[in-house]
Amino acid sequence: MIERNCWTVLAQRAQDETTLIQTELAQNLTRLDSLNASKSRLQNLYEEYRKQENNLNSSLQGMREVMNQRQFMTQLLTLMQRVDVDIAIAERQLADTRRRLLESEQERLKMQSLADQNAQAILNLAEKRDQRRMDELGVMQFNLRDDR
Repeated sequence: MIERNCWTVLAQRAQDETTLIQTELAQNLTRLDSLNASKSRLQNLYEEYRKQENNLNSSLQGMREVMNQRQFMTQLLTLMQRVDVDIAIAERQLADTRRRLLESEQERLKMQSLADQNAQAILNLAEKRDQRRMDELGVMQFNLRDDR
């Protein structure tokens, strides 16, 4: 039996693919955390402006200031909606990446198992060959001893 390097090459490729997907997963998690932090900042900013609006309405302020503040609050709400959409997209990408990682890990394990089986078969064959040679040497020595 000849050692087949294809199994080790395929196992290494599967390992490389798994590592690549793990890196992508980490990037997706970082992006999702960043989006959640942005959403939180926008919500806090919106709440601050809402409180200011309530406080300023009780005092006398110009109509222009009230309109500017409301327009800014509307823009904050629009940004929060965009961030919510981005979060949903990032969560779908994360789920897809996790699924691909699972499939890649299964493929890696399969290739590693085949590479290990091939290596074990080569080792078993070498051991049998060595044992045969030892048996032949033993028989030759026994025959030489009987001739004397």
